[in-house]
Amino acid sequence: MTAPSPEDDDRGSLRLVLAVPLTLLTLIAAYFCWTALTITPSGTWDDDAYAGIVLSCVLTLAAAGSAAALWLSPSVRRTMPWWWLLPALLLGTVAGARWAVGG
Repeated sequence: MTAPSPEDDDRGSLRLVLAVPLTLLTLIAAYFCWTALTITPSGTWDDDAYAGIVLSCVLTLAAAGSAAALWLSPSVRRTMPWWWLLPALLLGTVAGARWAVGG
């Protein structure tokens, strides 16, 4: 059997289609990571601010984990290079550290 010609290879289209959910999940993770980093409690008694930090960190980790789970599917791994996942993983790491320090 012969390999398909470059004209028949649809990896470029598939990469574009798969880039949309990965990009959206990374943007969602970036937004919630930003909120986790910008919320500042007024004092040790400010339970609402601490709850907001924890919620933002959890949502960042959920979005980053969803991006990682999407990338782990074989069709996505074959099409998307590994560095597409790095921003989401970095945001998840920052959110995890923020949760551990200030949440």
